[in-house]
Parts: sequence; structure tokens; C-alpha cells
Amino acid sequence: MSAPSSENPATDVRGDPRPGLSSMMRDVGGIYVVNGIIGLIFAASGPVAVILAAGAAGDLTTAQLTSWIFGVFVLNGILTVIASWLYRMPLGFAWTIPGTVLVGSAVQHLAWSEVVGAFLLTGLLILLIGLTGRVRAAMSAIPMPIVMGMVAGVFLQFGLDIVDAVGADPWVAAPIVVAFFALQFHGTVSRWMPPIIGAFVVGAVAVAATGAFHLDDPPSSVMAVPVFTAPEFTLRAALELVVPLAITVIVVQNGQGVAVLRVAGHRPPVNAITVACGVWSALAASVGAISTCLTGPTNALLVAGGRRERQYTAALTFGVLAVVVGLLAPMFVALMQAMPSAFIATVGGLALLPALQSAFRGAFGTGRFTMGALVTFLVSVSDLTVLNIGSAFWGLIAGVLVSWAVERVDFRTGNTE
Repeated sequence: MSAPSSENPATDVRGDPRPGLSSMMRDVGGIYVVNGIIGLIFAASGPVAVILAAGAAGDLTTAQLTSWIFGVFVLNGILTVIASWLYRMPLGFAWTIPGTVLVGSAVQHLAWSEVVGAFLLTGLLILLIGLTGRVRAAMSAIPMPIVMGMVAGVFLQFGLDIVDAVGADPWVAAPIVVAFFALQFHGTVSRWMPPIIGAFVVGAVAVAATGAFHLDDPPSSVMAVPVFTAPEFTLRAALELVVPLAITVIVVQNGQGVAVLRVAGHRPPVNAITVACGVWSALAASVGAISTCLTGPTNALLVAGGRRERQYTAALTFGVLAVVVGLLAPMFVALMQAMPSAFIATVGGLALLPALQSAFRGAFGTGRFTMGALVTFLVSVSDLTVLNIGSAFWGLIAGVLVSWAVERVDFRTGNTE
């Protein structure tokens, strides 16, 4: 993973950019291990529920879902360890959750091989943008309120699914919702027990108490066996998925991850991160996994405490544990699939609530590009399909055109963020 000279790995007091074993053993500590474990539990709860919900929408097989889980955990875990060691800072890589939701809509009318082809093209596009060194320009090409309008439209159904789940299976869904919001009453409690993790645990107890856990199809093997899907490149899949996926990685997810790390005092290498996301997204596509990104929520957990110069060990912990979870993907997927649909819908929807809130704030809270953002949201949330291309793509197009027509003054300011 190369980087421009302005993004060289930070050196320590001895001038060594990469910590040796003795240095890592000295830097690791209880708080960093705990933060890494919490980051892993977060990734393995709500975000995985989003993957399973997307897979269910497209009738993916258990083998395909297992391969997807393998890819997002093993490959991104390896990248996290390499990048965090190389730059001596927490760089937690995972997968694009907005992109996963987008894929959940696309797989209802696209073949899985077409989606995999779009994954590969997305990785190549991200890599190309990273190599040009023009990542910031690419991030500002489409006004942020319009991008967030698309994200809000894509996420909305997952929020509505929470309400539907409470109505359909209140004994499972209601305790999850109550636990999620109860854990937000006190800031100290929520720092030690992130609400989505507590909600996941309470939900598991509710499922056990109601007898709703049904392991009808035990995994045939303990270790994961990746499924390699030959990509199929079609114009409709490329138009519907590639640009929106690249936007969710570079603008939405990487933008959040970089912002979180900067607030914590780190200087993440933006171009190198983009190049790594491109390469790893292409690798993930080979096993049917969604694109790689520098995730905001996980990195926020990794830098939740301790000294800045030692926080990279939290990311190392997260990366190693992610590889373990990915290798045991068959058991993990089987256990999650044995849960009732209300559990998956509620946990997955709650995991996206903060992001949905941020999307609405980003779309309509700035006072700029608001009409374009509104049109983008309305089109994205609809079932509009033109030329076999889904609504998220057309939402972006419609929003930009409307803003050019009625909000030209916002473009003239020269700032689309």
C-alpha cells in the first residue's frame, strides 16, 4: 500500500515507522483490547444483520452469505492489521453499510453475478480515484446534501422495518428497541456498553425466552469456504451500483472515518486509504463481498479511550478478531439465520438509526441544496426503475439537475460540502 510523500507513515521517537513486537507488547493495554473487542462486537451485530437482510431480499444461498461474511471480516481484518501497523494509528476497515442497503434493493432485480461484477468495477474506480491523488476533489464533485439525501432514502426502509417488526413480533422486537434507547440515557453507560450491542444481547435473550430460535440447518463445516462467483459485467448493474457504491465508500464512509480519526488527533492518509479501499474492494468482490471502507462507527470505538499513540493496538485487536470471526463464518451465519426475522430487522434497523439521523441532518440541516436533496430523497425512496436501473442512481441525477435549475447560487459559492 503506497502513499504520496505527504502521507508517509508517522515515525515514533526512534524514527521507526513500524512498531516491532516488543513495542507493540509495550503499547497494548486493557483499555485498547477492550475497545478492539467492542469494535468487533459492534461489527458482528447490527451491520451483519444488515447483510443478512440484504441477502434475504435477493434470496442468496447460505454459501453465498457465508462467503460474503468471510470476505468482509477476513480480508478487512487483514487490511486493518497491515494499515494500522504500517501507519502506527488506528485504521479500522470494514464494509460500506449504505452500499449494503443499496445492494439489498438491487439484488431483487439483478443477478448475483451482475452485482459481483459491479463490486469489481467499483473497486477499480475507487483505486483509480485514489491513484490520481484527487480524492478530495472527487468527494466534493456531488454536493454533500444531495449525497446524504440519497443515503436517507436508501436507509429509510430499514427504519420502517423496525416499526413493522414491533407490530409483527412484539415479544422479540420490543425488548430490543427498549434496550437500545434505555442504554442511551446515561453517557457513561453507553460508552462502556454501546446501545446496539446491548440491544443485540437483550434480543438474543428475548429470542431464547420465547423459543423463537430454530437451528434447522446446522453448518456443514466449521471453517469458511469462500465461494468464487464469476463476475458478469452489464451496463444496468454498472449504472445502478458502481457510482453510488463508490460515493458511499469515498464520501460517506471514508469521510466519516477520516473525520472521527482527525477529531481524536490522528492524521489519516486519505489518498492511501482510498487506494487500499480500491484494491481490497476488488479482492472482496472475488468472494462476493461488498466494498471496503474506513468505517466511522468502528473507528470511533477504537479511539474511545487511552493515549493517542497507543490506540493503534485497539485496531490490531479488532483486525485479528475479525479474521477469526470470518474464518468461522459458517457457524456465525447459521446462528444468525436461526434467529427470527424480527430480530434481524430490528437489530439491523437500529444499527442504521444514527446513520439515518445523520443523513437527514446532512441533507436538510445545512440550508444549501435543500430542494435537490429533497428530490433525491423522494426518488431514492421510491420504487422507480428506468432502463432496469434502480432509484438511488436516478435520485442522484434528479437531485443534481434540480439543484442546477433552482439552486445555482449554492453552486456559485464554490463549496459543495
